[in-house]
This record gives sequence, structure tokens and C-alpha cells, in this order.
Amino acid sequence: MTEFEKHYRPIEQLIYSWARTIDENRVEQIVDFMQDAGRYRVKSRFNHDRNLPLAVIDCKGVSQLKDRILSMRKANVYQPHHYRHMISGIQILSEPQPNVFEVRSNFLITRTMDLSGDMKIFASGQTQDLISLESATPQFKDRLFLFDSRVIETLMIIPL
Repeated sequence: MTEFEKHYRPIEQLIYSWARTIDENRVEQIVDFMQDAGRYRVKSRFNHDRNLPLAVIDCKGVSQLKDRILSMRKANVYQPHHYRHMISGIQILSEPQPNVFEVRSNFLITRTMDLSGDMKIFASGQTQDLISLESATPQFKDRLFLFDSRVIETLMIIPL
């Protein structure tokens, strides 16, 4: 067993837990998967590949992510919908700091409109994560969703 293999299962479960929490409309709980100073971003691959700074979502810390989720629940007006995540290719690439792992995975997210039942692919791409195993439970230190298309077809209300 390699050094990375013994950490694979807890890292995999963290990634799956994030997706399931959103899919089951328990979005408020995703902050539990982040370190307090953890960063959550959603950015186009086009911008990322060109080192362009613009991200669709950029939360620098759990408090900003909590604010975004609260506004989603209380302030934003949008047609009710939900996501379904498909995750594949989870791979630990390196350990840039002790007990912090660089991890990549692929995602495909379908969006279903609650009223009409219309369903379509909403986003696909790759996550680039830094995952900390410094505490009793794994946590995201940095979570970057890179979506493959250049644009998001409609408002991105629910975090990916």
C-alpha cells in the first residue's frame, strides 16, 4: 500500500458527502466540510487556463459561503430546482504539506426543474481540491470547481 492509498477512502468519502449533501438539499451542511478559512470557487476552465482571475463564485472562508447559502434560502427568487452529481476519477496527486493532499476528480451535474420536471446537464468539469487530514475528519482547505463550458446557461444559485 502506498502512502496515498491509506488516505484514499476518507478523501473519497469527503468528496461524495459534499455531493450528496447538495443533492439532498442539505446545502447548509457543506460548510461542515470546509476549514474555517477554506476557499470555495467556481470558475470556467477557459479563465483558469489563461490565469484570468474572474470566478463565478469565490468564497474566501466559511462565513462567505454561509452568507451565500443564506441568501439562496431567504433573498433570491428563482425557480425551484435540484442537482444530481456524478463523480469520477478521484485521484490523489501529491502531499504539498504534511497531511494536506492535492486531489483531482471529475464531475457531471444534472439540474432538474422541480415544477416542470425538465432535466439537463448543468455543468461538467474537474475539481481541484486541497484536502486536509490534520483533524479527526477530512476537510477542504481549498475547493475549486472548473466547469468546461465558457458560460453558465442560467443563474448559479445552488453551490456546485
